[in-house]
Amino acid sequence: MPERRTVALVTLGCARNEVDSEELAGRLAADGWDLVEDASDAEVAVVNTCGFVEAAKKDSVDALLEANDLKDHGTTKAVVAVGCMAERYGKELAEALPEADGVLGFDDYTDISDRLNTIVSGGVHAPHVPRDRRRLLPVSPVERQEAQVAVPGHGDESEPSDLPQGVAPASGPRAPLRRRLGSSPVASVKLASGCDRRCSFCAIPSFRGSFLSRRPSDVLNETRWLASQGVREVMLVSENNTSYGKDLGDIRLLETLLQELSHVDGIERLRVSYLQPAEMRPGLIDVLTGTEKVAPYFDLSFQHSAPGVLRAMRRFGDTDSFLGLLETIRVKAPQAGVRSNFIVGFPGETEEDVAELERFLAAARLDAVGVFGYSDEEGTEAVGYERKNAPEVVAERLSRVSRLAEELTAQRAEERVGERLRVLVESFDGDEGPVGRAAHQAPETDGVVMLDGFGSPESGGHELAVGRMVEARVVAAEGVDLVAEPIEEGEGAEGAAGMPQVTREEAPG
Repeated sequence: MPERRTVALVTLGCARNEVDSEELAGRLAADGWDLVEDASDAEVAVVNTCGFVEAAKKDSVDALLEANDLKDHGTTKAVVAVGCMAERYGKELAEALPEADGVLGFDDYTDISDRLNTIVSGGVHAPHVPRDRRRLLPVSPVERQEAQVAVPGHGDESEPSDLPQGVAPASGPRAPLRRRLGSSPVASVKLASGCDRRCSFCAIPSFRGSFLSRRPSDVLNETRWLASQGVREVMLVSENNTSYGKDLGDIRLLETLLQELSHVDGIERLRVSYLQPAEMRPGLIDVLTGTEKVAPYFDLSFQHSAPGVLRAMRRFGDTDSFLGLLETIRVKAPQAGVRSNFIVGFPGETEEDVAELERFLAAARLDAVGVFGYSDEEGTEAVGYERKNAPEVVAERLSRVSRLAEELTAQRAEERVGERLRVLVESFDGDEGPVGRAAHQAPETDGVVMLDGFGSPESGGHELAVGRMVEARVVAAEGVDLVAEPIEEGEGAEGAAGMPQVTREEAPG
């Protein structure tokens, strides 16, 4: 029997990268590799890089260099770059960063085990020359499903059938393998890959490719498998979830799929991320605000609200139309969570445009806001724009709008004092006790709920298990984070239908 080798996956970037890492983990485990958590304990450290903005690329390079330092301590023999930056730059990255023993693109994922064996044995795998992946799929969306193109998260025709424990079984000829990295009760499921939009500031479609939906049966089967692994909340991710189904002949397919997913045993909450405001449909809003287990959560990619800036970005909308969309949502679900990202300092942006954005933010009552200063991204249309704002102007606007966003999101959290929430317990934070998230809070980005009154596992009190969903009343806000207490017996029955009350006396010990 050949000697088993060890590998660690280090993941940077978004939830889509996390899913890709778990696919790579599944493929490697199926081929006999032992996965370890700490890169210092592994023969091969695989760094799943991010290639979106300059800061993320710097973090990826730093992670590769840090992993390379481990080679001086005995166990680690090779460091390999995968992910978006590796795909985007390929040979160029390999030449600029010789510390990486291999740079693998998306086409290498199906043969990841062979690639790593070659590299760790001292061989060389020639890095790819980057290409525009939008050209790999047919222009017509309805012709894409049968194309033989390697797309992370979409599987291939050669999945093994004899899989080790903990690796997701193939649910169809195009379903990916997957192994969980960690034991969180929350996991993401890839709904689609790529993007057909042509935002002038964004390079993602060039290295992630054109939009391609996964089949509903594969999404359902992967969700069922995750539930069997202890997952209680699933977040559906892609570059643009509102386009789901257009290449399968039904642009309303997400509405149908969400209702099917809501019946998966063991799943307590479904969350949809990455929604385009211009593509929001009344039927989708109805499903997101009125379906049991589906969080009324709207991750809307506004980017700005001044119409001139949005047109230069190749986007649509304005302050009043965006506020109208939010009003429509909140009429149906007053407690709905809304987050968004914004770019300030875009070429041609004026002080009047910034004031318009500030007007929108002041009226929008967003729960979470990300603000980014514009910087040129090679290969994008905006690189060639005139009327660039000076770096110091961009920095000043970034600081100003970020401060405003911080103040407004803290005010929005204060508005939630008194609300009744369903909270998924995710961890125990030392003396603070249980920490979890409510429906309006996505993982990593939107704040948390600190549950007061249950105690920590060490306290001997009425602690809760990770993965438990409870009801609690918000009693305070700390920035965007909330403090909540268990619902007392006899309190009003308002809240999510079918959710039993959990009192201090009833909490599991």
